[in-house]
Amino acid sequence: MISGCVASGRERTIMLIHGMWSRPDVWANFQHYFEDRGYRVVTPILRHRCSGGDTHPHPDLGTTSLLDYAADLEADIRKLDEPPFIIGHSMGGLLTQMLAARGLLRAGVLLASAHCGPIVAINSCVARIFASTMLRRRFWEKPQLPSYRTMRWGVLNGCSEEEAVKLYTQLIPESGRALAEIAFNYLDPHRASLIRREEINCPLLFLTGRHDRITSPVLAKRNAEYIGAMARFELLPGHAHWLPSEDGWQKIAERAALFLEHEAARIAAEVQMKTGTPERAPARQWALPA
Repeated sequence: MISGCVASGRERTIMLIHGMWSRPDVWANFQHYFEDRGYRVVTPILRHRCSGGDTHPHPDLGTTSLLDYAADLEADIRKLDEPPFIIGHSMGGLLTQMLAARGLLRAGVLLASAHCGPIVAINSCVARIFASTMLRRRFWEKPQLPSYRTMRWGVLNGCSEEEAVKLYTQLIPESGRALAEIAFNYLDPHRASLIRREEINCPLLFLTGRHDRITSPVLAKRNAEYIGAMARFELLPGHAHWLPSEDGWQKIAERAALFLEHEAARIAAEVQMKTGTPERAPARQWALPA
């Protein structure tokens, strides 16, 4: 369901997709930045997210799939009058890859993106962050939110203590099933997070903080290399995981804008020239807004 501000007129459209434990308010800085640049900004809220100050998880949240999230986002995109640019954070970065494989965006920027299948991402940092969650019986059927101590170390380590405390109070539980589909994609019978790289037909920029412990630079670089010629990877020194609001977010937003406005079209043209493959049109036409 689309929430947040949608500017009037027919300016360029950008969609901001939040990640695990989040809601659209994580994008406040980026929303204002891109609105000031003349974009109309849409900020969808993923399925079964509680609203306002409600922190009680929806009864169906625990079993919500990445495929459910992607289907809702596709429906939102189909309501627009043009294919959008998309910026996704964390799990939102993975969802952006899924949407790109469906031919639904012009170009994308992936901030601290979760990896796609078939890449395997079990390392000591991820194990430390999710150990208590994964030891719960049938965790893949339940909403989950790690403790503040765990999140402070593994997810909010790029923030000051004051900011980390404030951010944690705004976080909400996440789908255990979605977590399992990302962490154990090779065991998922539906292969929800699997991306077939030959289906990616738009440029993607992966931006990952050097100190990111939950979506490591090694995995992000591997993900970009798996996607191939349409993907670029850049390391962000001095940053960790919470890129939409860490100190220095303005430079990240500026880098995203530069890629979307200038570099993406050039990359697409270069790939087309080398491969001789014409750009695929979206699977279906967009329905004009009522």
